[in-house]
Amino acid sequence: MIEAIRMNQPSFSIGDSAATQAANGADTLIKDTTTNSFAKDVLEESRRQPVLVDFWAPWCGPCKQLTPVIEKVVQQARGTVRLVKMNIDDHPQIAGQLGIQSIPAVIAFVDGRPVDGFMGALPEGQIKEFIERVAGPAGGAEVEAALAEADALVEQGQFAQAADVYAAILAAEPDTFKALVGLARCDVATGNVEAARELLDSLPPEKANDPGVSAVRAQIALADQSADLGEEGELRARIESNPKDFDARFDLALLLNAKDQREDAADQLLDIFRLNRSWEDDKARKQLVQFFEAWGPMDEVTLYGRRRLSSLLFS
Repeated sequence: MIEAIRMNQPSFSIGDSAATQAANGADTLIKDTTTNSFAKDVLEESRRQPVLVDFWAPWCGPCKQLTPVIEKVVQQARGTVRLVKMNIDDHPQIAGQLGIQSIPAVIAFVDGRPVDGFMGALPEGQIKEFIERVAGPAGGAEVEAALAEADALVEQGQFAQAADVYAAILAAEPDTFKALVGLARCDVATGNVEAARELLDSLPPEKANDPGVSAVRAQIALADQSADLGEEGELRARIESNPKDFDARFDLALLLNAKDQREDAADQLLDIFRLNRSWEDDKARKQLVQFFEAWGPMDEVTLYGRRRLSSLLFS
């Protein structure tokens, strides 16, 4: 879906958790059990995470069809479940206690007890649905934790590091919408505006009006505006010689915003509005509103700017 994730090879990996480490080694996710080890392998382990028990036999044709499919899906689930296989020819007691009369039979255990199951060689899609019903989407908690980390890095202004985290999330879960928007935001902040534009253009049409997407599009528009603004020192010199050089103040506001100096950028526009509210058809206030949209409604400079703007409007 996302060609804009491009050639990025993130240095961060969401594979640092125990769940993903397990997913990197199938031997820790899939094992055989016996009557003697069933309590440890299944009942005890299921108190930590769901365990699927595959009851099978060497002579069972459908068992041979099911085995590679269920092993593949369990590995793709990245540690949200474990698979334990029990040969009922060698170990018939547990299957008898559970009343299993036909194989293959797969029983899910949670908190030491059977909670769900199916019989027969189901197709891959239905096995995925079964696992999600038992354990939830693969890597859900891990992805949420990684998103929280990336969002914190963005708040600290560490956009390159945040981009690595978002890209790692997308490498594992390509349709994670929050990570797509976050990566686009980081692209804008690090000057990779075209990549951000491509990312947003790749999103489904129904996401076009999402507030996060609108904020990034506003940031792209601001980046486009500030592309050829000149030098900050020159603009400040013009303002010092003529405080009513509104063109210089306006361009300086755009330039400061591009450098993430938000409060100073807002002050320049507020000064224009204070000195001449109607300048070029209310251009300063309109630009300030665009800043607010790009920064987000709860950004501290947005809140500061709105308070100052309100006091000027009603003074």
